[in-house]
Amino acid sequence: MSEIINKVAASGLLTINLEEIYPEGQRMAIDIAPQLWQGIALREKDFREWIRAHDWEQYRDAWVAVHCSADAIIPHWAFMLVISALNTIARKAIVGSREELESMIFRDLVYSLNQEIYRDARVVVKGCSDREVPVSAYSDLVFHLQPVVKSLMFGEPCSTVPVYKRSQPK
Repeated sequence: MSEIINKVAASGLLTINLEEIYPEGQRMAIDIAPQLWQGIALREKDFREWIRAHDWEQYRDAWVAVHCSADAIIPHWAFMLVISALNTIARKAIVGSREELESMIFRDLVYSLNQEIYRDARVVVKGCSDREVPVSAYSDLVFHLQPVVKSLMFGEPCSTVPVYKRSQPK
């Protein structure tokens, strides 16, 4: 009987599973629409009072998306005031939707990956996951790693879709 050889393990492929680097923690959203005067505009004095009185501690160590669900023109300073209030409390706060927040979280993770680990490597980006990974995370990964990898593939090590292969010098 011959020894069983794991060809995938012996192939030298490096696998990146974005689901494994997903940071746990609460995701929250702040809708400033309830602070609108008559549903159409912000009054600075009233808004500043809301900022002062609001319980910001509930956002401690959370990722927070700040948005306005009403169809109103919100001055930039309003979002700046909310972000300023969250600055020392939240893990991260952005102006945008929950989906944009998730994309930003993954973008930060991808760009924090040490490129040198993947230099001249054959890399497989795992495709199946139990957690939803924004498609932008995959494009960020391509943009971040393509300059250094030998090849980049998507899927599972036993069945991949080629995404990029460095051309051989002539």
